[in-house]
Amino acid sequence: MSIDAGREKYMLRNIERGESDVYWPLRLEALRTHPEAFGASYELSSQLTVSEVKDRIHNEPDDYILGAFTPDGILAGIMGFKREYGPKLRHKGFIWGVYVSPAYRGEGLASRLLSEVLERGRHLEGIKQINLSVVTTNAAARRLYERYGFELYGIERNALEVGGQGYDEAHMTYFYNQSSDQKQFSK
Repeated sequence: MSIDAGREKYMLRNIERGESDVYWPLRLEALRTHPEAFGASYELSSQLTVSEVKDRIHNEPDDYILGAFTPDGILAGIMGFKREYGPKLRHKGFIWGVYVSPAYRGEGLASRLLSEVLERGRHLEGIKQINLSVVTTNAAARRLYERYGFELYGIERNALEVGGQGYDEAHMTYFYNQSSDQKQFSK
């Protein structure tokens, strides 16, 4: 499938609080099937009440969960964004909770989500960088982030431990500056 066909196939928009019944099963799927990739655990997250889940869903320009929906309304992928809080940190935001359901992988969906988050960040007053962490074993995700101009600034050894096994995380950042703003977002 071409990227253009993928662009027409999915609608990107913020997930609303009233859509917790659509969002939460996908989030739990991510935590259950890839426990090494997220700081949150399936075991604790699956115990949250509907009210607690709704409280975690925000729809602000600097705090949202972007969803990729099929024409049938199926949530195929998610990517969270939040701006740091406080006067010394507000120049930064971070990406969290990135996941595309296996049935929808290979169609450029993670790339579309990332491109949209970066473009939105470009229009947030005072935002100068966006950070993220990715488990080092996820080479495809790391390549995607590098393609968009994210730079590695450190490796945290044994950042997460799952089932007695440690996983390292790559800490990456994207800077809004003249050179990165001139890059073309592709794929």
